[in-house]
Amino acid sequence: MTSQEETSPYVDALENAALRERYREIMRNTVDRPDVWKWYAIWAIELKDGTLVGGVAFKGLNADGMVEIGYGVFDGREGRGYATEAVGALTTWALSQPGVLRVEAETAPDNLASQRVLEKCGFVPLGKNGDVGPRFVWKGR
Repeated sequence: MTSQEETSPYVDALENAALRERYREIMRNTVDRPDVWKWYAIWAIELKDGTLVGGVAFKGLNADGMVEIGYGVFDGREGRGYATEAVGALTTWALSQPGVLRVEAETAPDNLASQRVLEKCGFVPLGKNGDVGPRFVWKGR
């Protein structure tokens, strides 16, 4: 998904207002920076039947080659491997792109399920916190 129009159903469905605004900011960057849109796009996590179950996004590509990944699965869809599959696939894809040297992510300190997703995908704690909580970096499986 590359346009604000295409991603709004996912973003509008988010219950967390802060997360909803962060995704809207990502969408604005997709439109405002078409030369690097892929680093701000929100990608839907859909089932084969088209059911939307969540989304993943990058939060931009830094000058030092770091791309941060964000992800979420709708309530009632957790624990089925959707986030793990999506984070793993996007991480693999990102690391195959020119200029990407590492992939990082951040979770709330009490979001153990999200931290487990990162661990299953080969991320390890960086030993420092960001704005939301502990930061993780991909080291491989």
